[in-house]
Amino acid sequence: MTTSATSPSIIDEPTDKVVVEDLHRLSEALDREVPERTVDHNLLIGTWNLRHFGGLTSKWQAGPNDSPKRDLHALRCIVEVLSRFDVVAIQEVKGNLRALRHTLKALNHPDPHWGIILTDVAKGAPGNDERMAFLFDTRRVKPCGLAAELVMPQNDLELGPAGMSQQFARTPYAVSFYASGQTFILVTLHVKYGEREEERAPELKAIAQWMADWANDINAYHHNLIALGDFNLERIGDPLYEAFTSTGLQIPEELQHLPRTIFGSAGKQHRYDQIAWFTSDSGVPALDLNYTRRGGIFDFVPYVMQGLELRTISWKISDHYPLWAEFSVRRAAAN
Repeated sequence: MTTSATSPSIIDEPTDKVVVEDLHRLSEALDREVPERTVDHNLLIGTWNLRHFGGLTSKWQAGPNDSPKRDLHALRCIVEVLSRFDVVAIQEVKGNLRALRHTLKALNHPDPHWGIILTDVAKGAPGNDERMAFLFDTRRVKPCGLAAELVMPQNDLELGPAGMSQQFARTPYAVSFYASGQTFILVTLHVKYGEREEERAPELKAIAQWMADWANDINAYHHNLIALGDFNLERIGDPLYEAFTSTGLQIPEELQHLPRTIFGSAGKQHRYDQIAWFTSDSGVPALDLNYTRRGGIFDFVPYVMQGLELRTISWKISDHYPLWAEFSVRRAAAN
């Protein structure tokens, strides 16, 4: 029931036929393409760069003069996707938390079981007024003690093109979680795009080295490390990819050749978003979560806002696809 004739709520049941049909198509597609979450069986970890995720127009359909273009219709579509994961890292959360607050409100209606952990805003022009955030279903995943922003020691900042000459523009964020008897640490980041591809390499190499040093430290909080987020990689095998994988981080084969953005074409597919971890042949202590060899993207475009241009959809929902990987937790639950 709508709370006000002039101010609809994200938790209202939509009556607009377009919204209802979009949500129905989206739900059916997610049922087909994303594994069902089953207690003591699997764990679904996701990452999604939600374009300029800040403000919200409190209407079911934003008008041509409304700003932002993201409205309740779009946000309910976003919520439907997010609800299919156990924990999901979100990039491009802005200083304005209106859209995020309404997302959490929708996820927690009518049963409050979703939590959130996020950073403060990254200041300065390179930080782009962004935060890092994790949303998680507390029935399946719980935070378990560690929440840390990764900062380079001053004496490790090397001058010159081969090294980091300044701090991360948007500080990588590491949070530990516990699920079905296992602890794991998710490290999310959004690498600065820059004016040239080669500008990204030092930041990618620095995070790769940081994670390898962490995994090799016997006194570290834990060694189950997963990197995920928007790494702004271009192509598999190019210098940026080599920098990211230089210390043994590996991207599962199932994710390597999938498109990452709604603007990609057959001849030009960027690999911006990634999920990666250390394996037994990396020379670094391996992730001991059991990857099921199921992972993918979810292409929401065919199911929502039909008739709108891709650019408009990118501002309402995102220009990036959500990316996910499934892990088995059967052994951990049995123990």
